[in-house]
Amino acid sequence: MKVLTRWSNNIMERYLPDPYVFVAILTLLVFVLGLIFTDSGPLDMVVHWGDGFWGLLSFTMQMVVVLVAGYVLAISPVFKKLLSTLANMAKSPGTAILLVTIVSLIACWINWGFGLVIGALFAKEIAKKVTTVDYRLLIASAYSGFIIWHGGLAGSIPLSIATADHPFADIMGVVPTVETIFSTYNLVIVIVLFISVPLLNRFMMPKPEDTFSIDPKLLEDEVEVEEKKEMITPADKLENSVLLSMLIGALGLVYLINHFSTNGFDLNLNIVNLIFFILGIIFHGTPKRFLAAIATAVKTAGGIIFQFPFYAGIMGMMVASGLAGVISEGFVAISTEATFPLFSFYAAGIVNFFVPSGGGQWAVQAPIMLEAAQSLGVSYSKTAMAIAWGDAWTNMIQPFWALPALAIAGLRAKDIMGYCVFVLILSGIVISLGLFFF
Repeated sequence: MKVLTRWSNNIMERYLPDPYVFVAILTLLVFVLGLIFTDSGPLDMVVHWGDGFWGLLSFTMQMVVVLVAGYVLAISPVFKKLLSTLANMAKSPGTAILLVTIVSLIACWINWGFGLVIGALFAKEIAKKVTTVDYRLLIASAYSGFIIWHGGLAGSIPLSIATADHPFADIMGVVPTVETIFSTYNLVIVIVLFISVPLLNRFMMPKPEDTFSIDPKLLEDEVEVEEKKEMITPADKLENSVLLSMLIGALGLVYLINHFSTNGFDLNLNIVNLIFFILGIIFHGTPKRFLAAIATAVKTAGGIIFQFPFYAGIMGMMVASGLAGVISEGFVAISTEATFPLFSFYAAGIVNFFVPSGGGQWAVQAPIMLEAAQSLGVSYSKTAMAIAWGDAWTNMIQPFWALPALAIAGLRAKDIMGYCVFVLILSGIVISLGLFFF
C-alpha cells in the first residue's frame, strides 16, 4: 500500500494541474464533446456556456459563506479550545488518521456542508498536536468523509423525492426516506464505508522518510485586533460591546430553536451557515473581534468565487446541448433489470465530473433514468439512490468539492488526490456490490 500511494502521489504531483486549469480543460473537453455527440454547433455551445455561467451564483455564495463562517467559528477562542481538546485524543499518527476520518464521516452523513468544513478544521487542529502525521494524508482523510454525504441525512436527491410536488412526482410519486436513506442496501453501503474508509486511510500512512510533516506554527490562525487602551468615542464602545454581540446571538438562537421545533431536524445549508455565523458572533465576544476574524477567513474563499462559475458554464453546455442525456442513454442501452442500478451509478459518476451538483445532476438524468427504470421494472427509489451515490462517488477525484477543505488546509489539489484515488476505488467497489446484491 505504501508503494502504491507513493506512486500515486508522484503521478498526481507531476500531472494534476491547478483546479482552475482543470476546470478550463473540462470546459474545452465538454465543448468538443458537445460538437461531436450532439446537434449543437460551435456558436450553440458558446451560447450554452455563457447562458449557464452564472447559474450557480446563489450556490457559490452559499459555499463562500459556509467556508468563511465555518472558519470564523473555528478560530474563535471557545471553539479552538473545543477542537484542541478533541484533538488530544489522537496520540499517534495512526489514531490521528482514524479519528479525523471517523469524525468527517459522521459530520458529512449529518450534513455535507457541515462535514466539509468541520472535517478540515479538525484535521488542522490535530496536525498541531501530532506533528509526525502526514499532513497531506490527514487532510485527504478529512475530505474522504465526503463520500458518505448523498447516502446521509442531507442527501439532496432522496430529500427532494420525499417532498410533495417535487419535479418528478407525476412519474414516481412521493418516495419516503425509508425507501432511500434508510433502505437496507443504503444502510449496508454506509456501514461498510464507515468501517473500510478509516482503515484504508490508516493503511495508506507513508514511511517516516516519506512523511510530509508541517510546522504547527504555520497552522495558527491569529485574529489581529487593534486594541485601544481607552475607548473614547461611542463608536469605539459599540465596536467592543459584548452586549451587542450577545443580543444578535440571542436573536439567531431563538430563530434556530423555532426552526427545529417547527420543521424537525431540517439541517439545510442555509441553517448550517446561520449556526456557524451566530456561534461565531457569540464566541468572538465583540463585533470588533468578529469582523477581524472575517477579514482573516475571507482570504481562503478566492478559489470558490473564481472557479464555481466555470462549472456552471460546463453544466450549461452539458444540459442545454443534451450531452448529459447522451451519456445516460449510452448506459441505459447496455443495461438489464439486474445491472441497471449499477450502470446508473457509473453513468452518474461520469456526469458528476461535469455537473458537480446533486440537484442539478438529478434534474438532468432523472427523465431518462426513470423512464428506463419503468421499462425494465426497476425500483424508482433504487434508481434515484444509484444516481445519488454516483454523484458522491467521483467527488473523490473532482477538485470542485475539495476547494473548501484545501482552502482551510492551505494545500493544493495534487497534494491529496493521490490518496483520494484509492478511496474512489474502494468506495466504487463497496457501492457497486451494495447496489447489485441488495
